Amino acid sequence: MLSEFKAFLLKTNALALAVGVIIGTALGGVVNSLVNDIIMPPVGQALGGVDFSDLRIVLQAAAGDAPEVAIRWGAFINTIIAFVVIAFVVWQISRTFIKSAPEAPAPTTKTCPYCKETVLADASKCRYCGSVI
Repeated sequence: MLSEFKAFLLKTNALALAVGVIIGTALGGVVNSLVNDIIMPPVGQALGGVDFSDLRIVLQAAAGDAPEVAIRWGAFINTIIAFVVIAFVVWQISRTFIKSAPEAPAPTTKTCPYCKETVLADASKCRYCGSVI
C-alpha cells in the first residue's frame, strides 16, 4: 500500500506541487520583507521621506469606538511590488527547472478510412483500395 501511494505521488506530480506550495509560501515571506524593509525605504526616501505603508486616504476619522475607515493605497503599492517580484522569481525558476517535452515528430503514415490499411501521410489516394483520402 505504501509503495502504491508513493507511485501515486510521483506519477501525479503531487509531491512537486506540495514542494512548490511550501517554497512559494516561504518565498512570499522573504519577498514581503525584501519589499517592505529593503526596497521601499530608499524609494520613500528618494521621494521626500515618504513611508509607503502609511499612505492612505481617510474616508472617516476614528471617533470613539468606531475605527478609522481608510483606503491604504501605500500598502497596496507594496503588495503589488511584492507580487511582481514573486512572479518574476517563479517565472525564472520554472524557466530553469521545467523543460518542455520535445515535440513529437509528425507521423509518417496514416490509416485509410475505407480499407484501414496504412499509407504514407502525404498520400492523397489509397494504394490498396484506390479511395481518395
